[in-house]
Amino acid sequence: MSKKPVQRVKHVPQRTCVGCREVLPKRKMVRIVRAADGVQVDPTSKLAGRGAYLHDRRECWERGLRGSLAHALKTTLTSDERARLEDFMNTLPLEAEMAGAGK
Repeated sequence: MSKKPVQRVKHVPQRTCVGCREVLPKRKMVRIVRAADGVQVDPTSKLAGRGAYLHDRRECWERGLRGSLAHALKTTLTSDERARLEDFMNTLPLEAEMAGAGK
């Protein structure tokens, strides 16, 4: 008898959203990194530095910017960094817009 080859299950890294604490695959989240030149959005998820993850939903970003993001990055956000993150947040869809698109 011949044995069937065992199908290996690929490991999918999981990360926790600092806004809502939901655990999702890393690729479905937006990484924010604290690097030597400040806090910034990391679209490639490859920048060096301490990272934190948020959903691509505005509600999670609003909660994260209240303090949990700075706590996760172990830093305090400057007004310039906060403004850059808020600009990025304003490009994200609202939860109501996302629900309306699914109808």
